[in-house]
This record gives sequence, structure tokens and C-alpha cells, in this order.
Amino acid sequence: MSEHSYIAGIPLVLGGNVFGWTAKGDGAFAVLDAFYEAGGRMIDTADVYSAWVPGHEGGESEAVIGEWMESRSVRNDMRIHTKTGMLGGAELYEPARVLHSLDASLERLRSDTIDLYYAHKDYPELEIGQIVEAFDGAVQSGKVIALGASNFDAARLGAALDAANATGATPFTALQNEYNLVNREAYGPDLQALAQSRGIAMLPFFGLASGYLTGKYRTEEDFAKSMRGGRAQQLAGGKGPQVLEVMDAVATETGASLSAIALAWLVRQPGIPAPIASARTVDQLNELLEFTQVELSDDQLARLTAAA
Repeated sequence: MSEHSYIAGIPLVLGGNVFGWTAKGDGAFAVLDAFYEAGGRMIDTADVYSAWVPGHEGGESEAVIGEWMESRSVRNDMRIHTKTGMLGGAELYEPARVLHSLDASLERLRSDTIDLYYAHKDYPELEIGQIVEAFDGAVQSGKVIALGASNFDAARLGAALDAANATGATPFTALQNEYNLVNREAYGPDLQALAQSRGIAMLPFFGLASGYLTGKYRTEEDFAKSMRGGRAQQLAGGKGPQVLEVMDAVATETGASLSAIALAWLVRQPGIPAPIASARTVDQLNELLEFTQVELSDDQLARLTAAA
């Protein structure tokens, strides 16, 4: 599927933000087991998941994933993507702090290496070379195989690639920005062109717009029922209903769920080998996995693209 070592298995990266939060214990393990049995090999998490929950400090997701991998003896099969940079400020990108954060993630993940390690956000006040140098240090430690950038724009990502090339540092080879049928600004034409020309794999988050593109949230009452309903409502914006209208039509034509249609559209976009999507239950996971069987026609792709 890709020349990148951190991409393997079916073209879906399982989002780890729910683990240790809305998916715990046996329920979390059931989702992870089902993902593995379906051929899933990529899991995305971060040291900040789930610090937003009262009483949590961050790292809860990594701990669940680490416990699961150890209990199932599957670490060598998996490609683990994690991130650092949200549990503080720009000081987190000092070389020593990056290494400290890396070691803490490795301990929770019960692993010796990270397959893909992200700078979770950009700090524009830092010289881009400082960020490149700090994350190159993670690779030079022998504990990280590849590097990615999350929430970077085209100018800063391009500058980071140039800095790495000039100094011989390890370049970012993955990008993780928000991108979905209703919100496309964070992966616009400039970033798409950069990804394609420089061999960057775009692994988008919020592929289902926090659940909005499942079609389950259409009214104020629907939003009120969900823990993530407020975020889904915010993401939907004014474009949401017209996008769902076209998705409903494509669902009638294909028999596919709206979730599957949203993800199938994503993997047909430039530079995207796999989207990131999370599942709280096995039923939700099975709905996501439908997308690997969906073949959208050129006409359907065009209508979906034009909807927003």
C-alpha cells in the first residue's frame, strides 16, 4: 500500500482517543481484538489522550493499548503512531523534553520503539530547525522509526522538510491534520501538492467529523444525546445538511453506511493512504470497516466533493 514502514494492514488507522475514556477494560480490548482480527495493524494515539477527562493526566490511551498488545503478544504485528506536544507549551520541543516524553510513552505502551512519532502541534514562535532537530534526536535515540507532523500548515511543513534536507536530519514523512467531507481547510490544495511532491502520507483525523458524518446527528435532540455531540455540531457548520443529503443519496445507490462512504471518499483524495477513525464499540468498528468494501464511482466522488 505504501513505501512507509508505519503503514500496514487494511487502510484504516484506528483512533486511540477513546481508549481509557469512553472505551475501557474488556470493552476496549474487544474493539482492539476485532480490529486486529479484521487485519487492522495501525493504531494512532497521543500522550495527551485523555487529559481532558477529570482525574486523568494524559497517557491513559497509551496505557490501554500497551496492556492489550502485551496481553495478546502482538506488538511486532502492529504499527503504533503516537504524538507529543499538547501537555504544555513550546518547552515540550526542547530536545531533552522530547526524549523524556518519548520514554514516558514507551513505558505506557510497553514497547521499545514507536513506529511513527508526531509533533502534535506546531509552535510558530520556535524556529522550525529547532523542532526538526529535537525530533531527529528521537530517531537518533533508536527508539523512533519515522516522524510525522500534526496540525502544521504548508509553509511550516515545507520549511521543516527543507531544514531536514539541509542538515541531514530525519524528515517528517507523515502529516496528520483535520480533513473530512465538511471541513477541508486544514488540508487544502497547497498541502495536497506538498504531500504528493514530497512523498508525505496524509493520515487525516476527524474523518467522520466527530460522528457527524455517520448521519446519526441531525437535530438538536440528537446532538444533546452524545458526549461528542457538541463537537460534531460545531464541525458540521452550515455545510453539514447539504453534505448529508448527498451522502444519503449515495448510500441509497450503494447500500453502504454513511460512515463507510465518508471514509471511502477520504482514501480517494490526494496523498491519503488511510484515514484515522475511532470506535467505542465493536459494532461501531464493523460499521467503519465497511468502507474497505465500498467502491465509489467517479460521479459519486464528484457529487460528494461538490457538496461542501
